[in-house]
Amino acid sequence: MITEVIRNIFRTNLGIKKNEKVLIFIDRISNKEKIDKTETERRTRLKCIAFLASEVGKGFAKEIIFHEFQATGSHGAEPPADLWEIAFGNRAVSEMRKYGILTPILRKKTSEADIKKAEEILKRFKTNAVSAVIALSNYSTSHTRFRDLLTRISSARYASMPLFEVSMLEGPMNVDWKQLAKTTKHLAGRINKAEKIEITTANASKISFSIKGRKADADTGILTKPGSFGNLPAGEAYIAPLEGTASGRLVLDWAPTRELRSPVTLIVKEGNVKEILGGEEFAGQLRKKLAERKENSNIAELGIGTNSMAKRPDNILESEKIMGTIHIALGDNSSFGGKVKTPFHQDFVFFKPTVILIGKDKSRTYLMKNGKFV
Repeated sequence: MITEVIRNIFRTNLGIKKNEKVLIFIDRISNKEKIDKTETERRTRLKCIAFLASEVGKGFAKEIIFHEFQATGSHGAEPPADLWEIAFGNRAVSEMRKYGILTPILRKKTSEADIKKAEEILKRFKTNAVSAVIALSNYSTSHTRFRDLLTRISSARYASMPLFEVSMLEGPMNVDWKQLAKTTKHLAGRINKAEKIEITTANASKISFSIKGRKADADTGILTKPGSFGNLPAGEAYIAPLEGTASGRLVLDWAPTRELRSPVTLIVKEGNVKEILGGEEFAGQLRKKLAERKENSNIAELGIGTNSMAKRPDNILESEKIMGTIHIALGDNSSFGGKVKTPFHQDFVFFKPTVILIGKDKSRTYLMKNGKFV
């Protein structure tokens, strides 16, 4: 069954053709990471999945490129230059170095002029880029310029699979993809009729923000069109709230990979986390991360899960896809309609949410009540 689901990544999710070049990459544990035995074993299994995918992929594509690099240590951080060279081609990256724009992009300190120049270069060398990517790095590359430019300019299809685990192959990856796509697109359409969203949850979270001028996208797992991007496992409708408009409080019961021993509360004002309350160890870690850059505290994303086969609450890649949950992210949103650029993007899942959509005419419509779609 596991091998068949991996085949479906190439066949159904990405629609790989015989003449195409596919990049599969992972990140190895760095010396700066402090992780326990259980996490080390999970990361080792992730590498095994990547090797298996590389072997299976040889039956579908002209060329499979497998690459491993040192972990960045943060979701949303740009991958190293050597991966850029493999993905876009040496000539394109050499040109970016020549004009002095690669380093600022890697550091997420670019100007609009830098991005436009990068786009111009990558368009010229578009035929040298890979056709598709299976990103099995532990740390997410979803919200990076690397991913954005590869899909938007080079038209590569991109499956982002951070924190992936073997159990997902029998759970949320073993889903009716057509039905999931239909449900998720319908949900995104409903969100796009609103200008503001109000959310309350069973654990006393309460937040509201504007989405005026923003567009919700559907993460369906069907990544067969040029430039397609999404998570695997998939199943969410997501949108970038308008910067500076979020206000309220977020009560965290779950960190990305474990249940918290005691709740951590984020106080949100003017679109940013202003205060973190709680004595849990994770609260200290989060305070440290948000202190690195002001942009890290930005309320970056609202996502709503639509995958009926997703169940696990202790892995954010799966938990944010659970049907009837929402997740809210901090940090970077520049790759899906927002304006904040920072090497950090972290999601937090919330259960039994009530979501109200407020229209242009101030009408109020329930999207969800206590975790059930209306």
